Amino acid sequence: MMERMAPACISSNPFARSSSRGASPLIGIDPGLQRTGYAVVRPRGCEAELVEAGVVRLGAGLPLEARLAELERGLDELISSTQPDCLVCEELYAHYRHPRTAILMAHARGVVLALAARRGLEVCGVAATQVKKLLTGSGRAGKAQMQRAITAALHLDRPPEPHDVSDAIAIALCGQRLRAARRRLASDASTGRTGPNRRPA
Repeated sequence: MMERMAPACISSNPFARSSSRGASPLIGIDPGLQRTGYAVVRPRGCEAELVEAGVVRLGAGLPLEARLAELERGLDELISSTQPDCLVCEELYAHYRHPRTAILMAHARGVVLALAARRGLEVCGVAATQVKKLLTGSGRAGKAQMQRAITAALHLDRPPEPHDVSDAIAIALCGQRLRAARRRLASDASTGRTGPNRRPA
């Protein structure tokens, strides 16, 4: 089951889509086998606007293969309706205290990445510490600090909930900032710039 939130449900300021018309959105995914959070953001100047966010809830009583198939169907439907050109997904932790958790999460992440490849999307992997540092300045930021950063960045009335949604929004924002930085570097390289207001000697 998919629970979708339009921006108007969580923001006091209606998003001016006309300001970024023509810019393709990207989708951030926080994969899980009970709830998978997602967030669709679109470039808006140097930052991003939230198009929609929500969760795909999977049947807890279903066998693993059925939940994975349900996840694939839900995300495929979402991609069809929002038309992103890039999918951002959190990388697996290198040090899981519970190996079984890592294995189960890898199943869900594998479905997400396979779907992205089938749909021809660019894929960007981000580490949890990277997401935290880009949004808060600290790679050890807690959930509350992350939610405050997201709320401020997107001018929301209140922190997005549940955590699956806020995590997906953070992943999407991190992916958008990384992609914008790569494009600026590519643009600078193509014009011969080596830094702000600098040109090679």
